Amino acid sequence: MDVTVRQGDSLWYYSQLFGLPFQLIVDSNRNSNPNQLFIGQSVQIPGFVTTNVRITAGDSLWSIANQRGLPVDAILVTNPNINPNTLQIGQLIQVPVRVTWRVVNGKENYTYEKMIDDIRQLTAIYPFMINESIGNSVMGKTLPELRIGRGSKRLHMNGSFHANEWITTPIIMRFLNEFLVALTNQGQIRGISMLPFYDLVLLSTVPMVDPDGVDLVIEGLPEEEPYRTNVLEINEGSTDFSSWKANIKGVDLNNNYPAKWEIEAERKEQQPAPFNYPGPFPLSEPESIAMAELTYARDFARILTFHTQGEVIFWGFENLEPPEAEVIVNEFARVSGYRPIREVDSFAGYRDWYIQEYQRPGYTIELGKGISPLPLTQFEEIYQEALGIFLANLYM
Repeated sequence: MDVTVRQGDSLWYYSQLFGLPFQLIVDSNRNSNPNQLFIGQSVQIPGFVTTNVRITAGDSLWSIANQRGLPVDAILVTNPNINPNTLQIGQLIQVPVRVTWRVVNGKENYTYEKMIDDIRQLTAIYPFMINESIGNSVMGKTLPELRIGRGSKRLHMNGSFHANEWITTPIIMRFLNEFLVALTNQGQIRGISMLPFYDLVLLSTVPMVDPDGVDLVIEGLPEEEPYRTNVLEINEGSTDFSSWKANIKGVDLNNNYPAKWEIEAERKEQQPAPFNYPGPFPLSEPESIAMAELTYARDFARILTFHTQGEVIFWGFENLEPPEAEVIVNEFARVSGYRPIREVDSFAGYRDWYIQEYQRPGYTIELGKGISPLPLTQFEEIYQEALGIFLANLYM
């Protein structure tokens, strides 16, 4: 929601007027000097939208504000051109509304387009959340990274490394939405106040690493060539892509990292396939490169990569993980009911590479149980299991 600066206004005044943490308003207006506002300037107020209200007989700004639990000045600052003493019947005014609901439903076929639409709405309501592209998919789709917080503890989460595990994306997006609502309403999730984490943590998220693959699984054959012809050939003529884990070129992105890649290259698929082809060489794919470059640039203290299925958490790689990794995974297991597994006979994944490069805690969290893509009937149960991990990731 935008307001127009008047004589004597300040960001601190707006924080008091709308009952918002001052820092969230500052960070929602990064291109402005908080100490040098000028009259007529537009300022973004996070966690609010406006609704049209039509003046009826007997209405006043005081009565309208009182009905909605607002200060009168909250209406005046969103309507810089109205005279409160000369309201006209039928006149439309903008009235602020505090957002307490979720934008993200999540319990739906969550395509790339749907994710982008949700991100657009979230960044409009919560402009302190940063949305930046880290690169593009094979088909040219932007890979968004969402960042919340200003703390020194840099944490990262990602989803949909594998196309038919796309339910991980709306699970992550719903948590981000609930986190944002809690921040602007100074609220709690499971009894834990969220606002302190804004100053302690910088939370980076890439919700959908493989958008081309996700859309292939959910929507079927793309119209664009040569992708349409190529995926049909890779899938042996079948238009059932439910088992497709790879990117649109048939490369398994979570087998495409230089962490014992040569072992996977020797024993897995030798050509593009719906799953298990590690690519012609490590980091051959634009999606893999984008994630590696992001990781180098951000220098994360910890990464969580969400997959399906099995209700297990993989947390080791070649004994390179630090001692605290076990402490953290045991807490993740406690709050989710998932089983921690240190070693697994699989290499060349993003988590493997991260632990190898940094010797820091990294986790692959296999959500839910069944055959991927998991049915949306599991969504709420999976979300509640994952929510404990999301929260523990902040406080650990």
